[in-house]
Amino acid sequence: MPEIRKIKDAVPRYAVLLEPASPKARGGARHDREKGLIHEAMERFAIIGFGCAGYHGLRAIREAGCSTRVDVYSDTTLPPYNPMLTTYYTAGRLPYEGLFPFGSLAEIVQAYEASLLTGTRAVSVDAWRRTVATADGAVKGYDKILIATGATAFVPGSFATLRGAFCMRTVEDAARLREAIHRRDYQDAVIVGASMVGIKVAELLHNRGCQVTLVDMAPHIFALAAYPEVSEMIETRLEKMGIRTVFGQAITGAEEEPDGTGGVKSTTVRLADGRELRTQLLVLNIGTRAATGLVDPAEVKVDRGILVDRRMQTSAPGIYAAGDCCQGRDLQSGGQQIIGLWANAGIQGRVAGRNMAGVPEETDGNILHNITHFLEMDFIGLGDNRLAGEVRTYQSPDKGFYIQAVVRDGRAVGFNILDNYGISGILKAHLIKLLRGQQPCPFGPEQRGQLLRCGLEEAFIEALEART
Repeated sequence: MPEIRKIKDAVPRYAVLLEPASPKARGGARHDREKGLIHEAMERFAIIGFGCAGYHGLRAIREAGCSTRVDVYSDTTLPPYNPMLTTYYTAGRLPYEGLFPFGSLAEIVQAYEASLLTGTRAVSVDAWRRTVATADGAVKGYDKILIATGATAFVPGSFATLRGAFCMRTVEDAARLREAIHRRDYQDAVIVGASMVGIKVAELLHNRGCQVTLVDMAPHIFALAAYPEVSEMIETRLEKMGIRTVFGQAITGAEEEPDGTGGVKSTTVRLADGRELRTQLLVLNIGTRAATGLVDPAEVKVDRGILVDRRMQTSAPGIYAAGDCCQGRDLQSGGQQIIGLWANAGIQGRVAGRNMAGVPEETDGNILHNITHFLEMDFIGLGDNRLAGEVRTYQSPDKGFYIQAVVRDGRAVGFNILDNYGISGILKAHLIKLLRGQQPCPFGPEQRGQLLRCGLEEAFIEALEART
């Protein structure tokens, strides 16, 4: 590893550079087999976006022995944070510092030397020139660029003008909602979007004594992860707790009633079937959209996200993408899909960073998987819930959990687990082995022992092993 020096100024000034780095510099990286280090001839890298993928990209570059200058563009002044932790902070179950799993910006810079351009919004990337333009009009050239801009909360046009509605995606969103619920005692709330985030918002408001109504255009809760039978079980439990649910209804509009002091007294949400829901608090968790606006689709291939290969390189040489802004390989379908998960962003960022540093590495992809704990329930979804096949279920007679597996051609293609997180890692690893072609795929002695301790019976375990 090169010597890491402390950088006192985390927001360095920089000169405007109108031309990209020279061809000589672009070809400067080579691998020294004796020392195992990467050497550069005046190379310069950029990372745009400093969340999980951006952090792991920087870390991988440095851990590969690469001492190239790295400029990190971030439109906030915050360290990388986990969006899935924002609801815990809002609920008062996590201190503010707990949102930042990699430490402060100063600590990150000390460990992995970089020029942090915080509060600097990149507005475009010229893929052919390999330049980054920022909102202040500056343009800088680079040899390699990692785009790790993540995703943004989706707000439909009919809600865009609302002043009192809340989202839950960023630290700022979490702080705003936290302040609001401590300032005002809300008696009721409508949450639009029955997602993993939406249910956590419902939990924190329900626990504060608020009457919660959960609304979604989808026919069931967790529509992208849960099988209908499991969704119905969850919905039944929610209704017994007093949480109202409205599914299969589009939101056609919303209208706010002012309180006379510049605030919002209430909001009326209109549904497609003509019903109106009047609420004191409206929270939107409708979904996210990949932040791809930096690139020109004529230069870099874009679908729902930026398309990347197994090395996380885009269609433009020297331009990489990782995290929620890109479509990597879906191990289950073999196609390209956005898999917006924290762990997946870390893997993609690491692979991108190593390749930028000149160390070839690939990822064969990931699978859709979701794990969430809410209202004394655990839900785990593994695999694509749209795939059909033979349904096998297991209801524990004494441990109170339920498993649904979908099996196609003798192999499991997906699992839903309700209230047994202890087996999720084993079943995910098992599913990935099957997708990589291992068949038969018996569980190892330790895995089998854990499954038995967690309450599964031998017959069900054997049914999952894909024995020929």
